[in-house]
Amino acid sequence: MFTTMHGTTAAAVSAKLTALRRASGALTFTRVLTLIIVADDLAGAERGINAANGASREHPCRIIAVVAGEGGDGPASIDAQIRVGGDAGLSEVVILQPRGGPADAIDTLVMPLLLPDAPIVVWWTDRPPAVPSRDPLGAMAQRRITDVTAGEAPLEMLRSLAPGYAPGDTDLSWARVTLWRGLLAATLDEPPHVPITRVRVTGADERPSVYILAAWLAESLGVPVEIGVEESRAITRVELEREPGPITLRREPGASVAFLSRPGRIDQRINLPERILADCLTEELRRLDADETYGRVLTRGLPLVTPPKEK
Repeated sequence: MFTTMHGTTAAAVSAKLTALRRASGALTFTRVLTLIIVADDLAGAERGINAANGASREHPCRIIAVVAGEGGDGPASIDAQIRVGGDAGLSEVVILQPRGGPADAIDTLVMPLLLPDAPIVVWWTDRPPAVPSRDPLGAMAQRRITDVTAGEAPLEMLRSLAPGYAPGDTDLSWARVTLWRGLLAATLDEPPHVPITRVRVTGADERPSVYILAAWLAESLGVPVEIGVEESRAITRVELEREPGPITLRREPGASVAFLSRPGRIDQRINLPERILADCLTEELRRLDADETYGRVLTRGLPLVTPPKEK
């Protein structure tokens, strides 16, 4: 069910949402958190809502999507759309398009719509603030999610997040490499336990996931990590050098199956698809405490990784 409101207020939207929930029977559903999506335009908001609807199967929530890039200089007003029932998955969705004054006070705008006594997560689908924890919305949230891959100069943007990192920050590039990290960690747990001497991570040029995986390996293993570039959309190969011979985990561009090669053993086929946005968001919503490993990788590991053009 879609309900559109023009020239309204946040309080009126909240009252209408309550009435619609009561009419649809949604008052009986439990929402575990409030997810605030901040987008530069309506397309970015819809992209975030689609991913959040997918994540709602595991995390039923109230989704408040704010189109922050359309403020303008005209008179202050708010256009809103409310989605409940089948159009909102297992969540309920409110889209706010503030113009004029309200666009400069998003934190005040969303307050009447927050679920009481429920955690708050903020997700910037486009360019994030310089320091997410100091943003008015970020200061309200237990968890702050960025997605530098969706913006311009993504690698530069990822590096810019490090100086202002605060517990509770995370980026979806970190969730995109979870399967790679799990497979590599499991492989290193197998005998023979020989030290790794050097690592090479290959993938798409300027792709944040390539560098965040390399940074994790650099910070965890304390060895030199090189970046290789291959025409693709994501990571394609990780090589761990050691005395008996290299361990190689490789995935052809566009493929969903990877091959794990180890000295003296038959190559192993492993399911390793590229993760979709909804899967990455679902993972990040599973924990609302600080991800200390991500913090170390961003602040300590990333400076250890040098892009090929800087060598």
